[in-house]
Amino acid sequence: MRIHEQIAAMGRNARDAADVLRGAPAEQRSGAIRAIAVRIRDHSGSILAANAADVADATALVDRLLLTSERVEAMAQAVEAIAHLPDPVGAVIEQWTRPNGLEISRIRTPIGVIGMIYESRPNVTADAAAICLRSGNAVILRSGSEALRSSLAIGEAIAEALSEAGLPAGSIQVVPTPDRSAVGLMLEGLNGSIDLLIPRGGRALVERVQNEARVPVLGHLEGVCHTYVHVSADPEMAAEIVRNAKLRRVSVCGATETLLIDSEVASQLLPSIAEALGGCELRGDEAARAIVPMAAASDADWHAEYLEPVLAVKTVSGVDEAVDHIRRYGTGHTEAIIAEDAEAAEHFLDCVDSAIVLWNASTQFADGGEFGFGAEIGIATGKLHARGPVGPEQLTTFKYQVRGTGQIRP
Repeated sequence: MRIHEQIAAMGRNARDAADVLRGAPAEQRSGAIRAIAVRIRDHSGSILAANAADVADATALVDRLLLTSERVEAMAQAVEAIAHLPDPVGAVIEQWTRPNGLEISRIRTPIGVIGMIYESRPNVTADAAAICLRSGNAVILRSGSEALRSSLAIGEAIAEALSEAGLPAGSIQVVPTPDRSAVGLMLEGLNGSIDLLIPRGGRALVERVQNEARVPVLGHLEGVCHTYVHVSADPEMAAEIVRNAKLRRVSVCGATETLLIDSEVASQLLPSIAEALGGCELRGDEAARAIVPMAAASDADWHAEYLEPVLAVKTVSGVDEAVDHIRRYGTGHTEAIIAEDAEAAEHFLDCVDSAIVLWNASTQFADGGEFGFGAEIGIATGKLHARGPVGPEQLTTFKYQVRGTGQIRP
């Protein structure tokens, strides 16, 4: 079967499955999600073997791609957590009665068919599958070629779970080819089958999807995340948070890429922060370089999502200058302030217009699991429909149900 026909058939199957999922009981979908976790564990050997083949061919971002026994187990646990989340489908958002007696309810309902295009991370296959089932949506998953073997192995486990739960195979499908034309077909919407596209990857992928898609897009730009050390910051807390925010996992989108530090305390705090960041390359402005030896930062460094142990360092004069820097160079993802001054921290929280803003906590908490969502499809950096970690609730829309007793409009 030609790729065009194959992908078109996936679209039709997904549309049919979406109609079934819309009316499927919550417990049936929960059972399917639990079965996915079981099957992932059962298929751990084949998933790891497929991943080893992907890693052997990888040339970049290996940490994002790599699966271990521990990471496969974490994947299964994340799926199980999603099974226990409250089911959003059918939840009443608001309800009221009009003077004429009409009872109006706004209720959550599935979006329909989600098209997910992503790079590098095999766990996204499982996370997206479980989140879409929890929210009653069918999903077509197009993994990057670098993780395709891993994603297909996870997809086999998912297919077994769907069959066991009595749900259509079209509920969750993994595009089986690395052919780039599959992305173009999905961007066209598969003849109306796809209701929403979600890209998760680098800027080139996201911009292509946003520029070429003929269906709505839930955007996820790169994470140029900032941590700002305020003049009132506790020195030990500042060093520990910055270390974690940058180095816990350098390849995640919530990793801090730029450190902003108040010039009034930079000479006292920057040396200990730099020591905590041992092994991390620092690139700073002139004032930072006068305090700690480091390379000179260029304008490109303020825009950079390094995804490696490299950190840009800039001194600023107060909260407003930190906010201005973030407004100019940030991507609307995640920013943090370290401060003991509550008024300054609240000002930062209010003025920074990013999806996630933290006070005295690491930017690496930018994660759906840490928000109690079980997992996430991504961190939405736009301003419409959903923002921040995208979990089951964010993959629903709403409709109105109106109940009458014979009313007619005069």
